[in-house]
Amino acid sequence: MDMEQIPAQNAEINIDRKSKVLFVFLGILIIGSIAGTYWKIVVKRDYMIQAQIDCDPAEEKCFVWECDPNSTEEGEACTGDPESDIWYYKILNRNAKNIPLCDPDTDENCTAYECNPGEKDCSEEFCDEENVPDGESCNDPEQYLIENPQEECAEDDKECLGEETEEACAPDGQECLGAQDEEENVSGDEDYLQGQDGNEASDTYANDTEGE
Repeated sequence: MDMEQIPAQNAEINIDRKSKVLFVFLGILIIGSIAGTYWKIVVKRDYMIQAQIDCDPAEEKCFVWECDPNSTEEGEACTGDPESDIWYYKILNRNAKNIPLCDPDTDENCTAYECNPGEKDCSEEFCDEENVPDGESCNDPEQYLIENPQEECAEDDKECLGEETEEACAPDGQECLGAQDEEENVSGDEDYLQGQDGNEASDTYANDTEGE
């Protein structure tokens, strides 16, 4: 009887050893996976972020979100303010490691919502028939300009004209900005020359008066 029980005991011992090896191997895999994920997401911040950001309906084909007149929930109910009741937005896809740690709402120089030139894993998604969410719509820039014509600046409104020039020049448009600086320099030179002409005329008048 004892001779027959020995092989059965050896088989149980072998199974226990294999189970332990299997559990250890699975444990190493789980720990390695957790450590790799922590390194990638928390340390390296190597993952994609998708954000809804403001969109210019006069130039871009934006998603259009409108408030729900039948809703009473904050954030969905209408307020009577067109700027709050209608939101034009686009979707930004960007790698988190390239996003600066700043707040665009408080820092004018923050580029968290902008793709750098040549930046990989960064794109803007605009509205079309395939990706528009239920209950929302896409705007047409041409139709938007017809329904919302932009006010023209008066000829003597330098502040308004200056804003239009700044909007027309892209941040990296060196030629545009250079031409703008040149125009300012020319304008300054003209003012200076006019001042010089005025001074010369005053001196001539003073000399004529003294001669008399």
